[in-house]
Amino acid sequence: IQVVDAKGLYVMPGLIDIHAHVFFGTEPDHYLSNGLVAVVPDGFTFRVGVTTVCDAGGAGWKSFPEFKKNIIDNSQTRVLSFLNIVGEGMRGGAYEQNINDMDAKMAAYVAKQNKDIVVGFKVAHYSGAEWMPVDRGVEAGKLANMPVMIDFGGNNPPLSIEELFMKHLRPGDIYTHTYTLLEGNVRETVVDSATSKVKPFIWDAIKKGIVFDVGYGGASFNFTQAIPALKQGFFPKTISTDLHTGSMNTSMKNQLDVMSKFLLMGMPLNEVIKASTWAPALVIKHEELGNLSVGGIADVAILDLRQGNFGFYDKTGYKVNGTQKFECSMTIKGGK
Repeated sequence: IQVVDAKGLYVMPGLIDIHAHVFFGTEPDHYLSNGLVAVVPDGFTFRVGVTTVCDAGGAGWKSFPEFKKNIIDNSQTRVLSFLNIVGEGMRGGAYEQNINDMDAKMAAYVAKQNKDIVVGFKVAHYSGAEWMPVDRGVEAGKLANMPVMIDFGGNNPPLSIEELFMKHLRPGDIYTHTYTLLEGNVRETVVDSATSKVKPFIWDAIKKGIVFDVGYGGASFNFTQAIPALKQGFFPKTISTDLHTGSMNTSMKNQLDVMSKFLLMGMPLNEVIKASTWAPALVIKHEELGNLSVGGIADVAILDLRQGNFGFYDKTGYKVNGTQKFECSMTIKGGK
């Protein structure tokens, strides 16, 4: 038996990053689907207390077998998958605009064949004015009884997120990149930029059961949205990174960096931890994860809340000064 002295540290369930991109490969034109922009999971998880990552749409039903063989079956990190509604997965460019490759029945079929690994579906990067990609994602979700994660927007003028939440999505479906302000009027914001008030229908969406996820990313988080939102009590249900080579080397480093920012903005410590452990476990319907229960899986993160002077940035260079940040002292996955 190994005894760990964790005095003065926080002991919590292994962290779950519900939005990451780990379908790494060596194909140069494949973006986040067997491509060079995704990352190898084991190099970026255990060092920050993360034991489970959900790849958010890297693989579609066509590319999932390769993702499973190359990454999922060869990683010590627990890798789960939101299947892209696009069969080719997140290959970028024209591939992700191809409505003809958005097949709800095939996506649901592959999801059900791999229900221990696939946790839902992803709709992303579509820049047209049609609702069809969202509706096909939701159709797959209904067929497989799984949630859908939506990375929304691209059209100018942007489609209504109120219509998205109230007319297209179901309770339990996930809206990622919640606190973003994109250039070029292509995605509606959750906070009214003129008044700095959370839009009233957001509270209705929360009541309905829409899950709001951070999905920090390279371009998907702004303090000017997040600070007023949190001041008004609009906290995310799940904290996540949208980890890839383009995000981890900009204003976002990893899960602990994002957690530190939300703590700094006034989210209570227990809520920050819950949003990185038990809440995502519930969202992906893997209640065996994200908790420290008798007889449970021994996934444990031991974190320090280091005191000091720290600067936290967003993509615009907006800087907020803080006095503490999370650091990982130890990660245990499945008792190891």
